[in-house]
Amino acid sequence: MDELTKLIKTEIKKQFRSVRQFSMYIGVPQSTIVTALQKGIGGTSFETIMHICDVLDIKPVAGENPVFLDGEKRELLDRYARLDAEGKQAVRALAAIELLRVTDAEAYADLGKKLEAAETAPIPEE
Repeated sequence: MDELTKLIKTEIKKQFRSVRQFSMYIGVPQSTIVTALQKGIGGTSFETIMHICDVLDIKPVAGENPVFLDGEKRELLDRYARLDAEGKQAVRALAAIELLRVTDAEAYADLGKKLEAAETAPIPEE
């Protein structure tokens, strides 16, 4: 299931009691929403997807890898924007390490070994 379909499913559960209640609220047939959630939102009309996203307050951000901002992601971006340069660098470094963890297990393990070696290395005298 694609990221947008998962996000929409999560937000419907969070904001509405049921898909039925959500479909009545936005005026889209329940069968359309159920099908979209089961098969993926990709087969749904663009206008319907944008209407669903608008009602659920999901904001698309275009790019090479499109991102859909829900409240949690917007809160994270807001917090990041309030950091100073040092804080932003720390967040970027942690994000790079976490991305390495989920995309390249071997490189992440090598990084872990290097960090362990650095932690046990003697402290140079001044």
